[in-house]
Amino acid sequence: MTGTDSPRTPLRVGLVGYGLAGSVFHAPLIAASEDLVLTAVTTGNPERAAEARAAHPGVRVAAKPEELWAPGAEELDLVVVASPNKTHVEVATAALEAGLPVVVDKPLAGTAAEARGLAALAEERGLLLSVFQNRRWDSDFRTLRRLLDEDALGEVQRFESRFERWRPKPKGGWRESGAPEEIGGLLYDLGSHVVDQALVLFGPVVSVYAESDVRRPGAEADDDTFLALTHANGVRSHLYVSATTAQLGPRFRVLGQRAGFVKYGLDPQEAALRDGLRPGADGAVWGAEPEELWGRLGAGESPLTGGGDPVESLPGDYPAFYAAVAAALRGTGPNPVTAHEAADALAVLEAARRSAREGTTVTP
Repeated sequence: MTGTDSPRTPLRVGLVGYGLAGSVFHAPLIAASEDLVLTAVTTGNPERAAEARAAHPGVRVAAKPEELWAPGAEELDLVVVASPNKTHVEVATAALEAGLPVVVDKPLAGTAAEARGLAALAEERGLLLSVFQNRRWDSDFRTLRRLLDEDALGEVQRFESRFERWRPKPKGGWRESGAPEEIGGLLYDLGSHVVDQALVLFGPVVSVYAESDVRRPGAEADDDTFLALTHANGVRSHLYVSATTAQLGPRFRVLGQRAGFVKYGLDPQEAALRDGLRPGADGAVWGAEPEELWGRLGAGESPLTGGGDPVESLPGDYPAFYAAVAAALRGTGPNPVTAHEAADALAVLEAARRSAREGTTVTP
């Protein structure tokens, strides 16, 4: 099906779910890709169905995921799963069994074992299974990877990563639910990002220590969590995810033998997408950061008192994920984020949950 398509023929995508992930992240990025076309969306919410039709004229809206691959339905080249976490495994399994390649929003599953089961199914069927770890294409992360590739810091000793917010009142919904089947809470939400980034940068983890708390009145799931990872190469990663941070810390603080890199502020792409901006729509450089938000590289003094030199941020590039997915489907590039990588991250998250519960250091 996809292997014989002309590179000029967009691949047809069915999107499962049109909530925050589907409407703000996936649908706009799919629509912005020259290699993909958003053909169908599933949502049982009439208001969201109307929003999908208005934002993507001509899109077919179905009430249930299985309608996308039911007999007689328009043929698809890819299914993107952006429904609630608890449905990821079920929907991805059904799509793969129907013979369709799949992209799943993070977390791929609730456990590493489930993730590896999905990976095995995809491999058995000879189908792509990729995971939307979009934060690998954040401006700050791309910039840090470049600095590490250039050996600008020397041997890294400590990696600090913070994904902090100030949301003193719970918003409710499944993302903040304490029900285990919902896979809610920050450990599996923002934690999926910071753990994935740490593994990409510094490799496998040999021990995990975590502290996880429910701080806000009325909250059900963890909203303030800390992870300490020891990597096999000796690097220590300290990762913070929180909705209760009244004063935000640096997004990255990376300490090497020769220099350190400190970066404040979040990548601008999520805010731009929420504001309705689209890659390439106005001719501006997508994902570009203003100079005042560039990180600083140096040694011996805090960047807040002028220490170090500014490092120009590479632009964030979420569109690169779907460009890579399209290339993988056409056989011209690798899977950008494999299910096995997602399973490794989930093993760390499971170890962190156990560590926080038992108050011990855990081997993933």
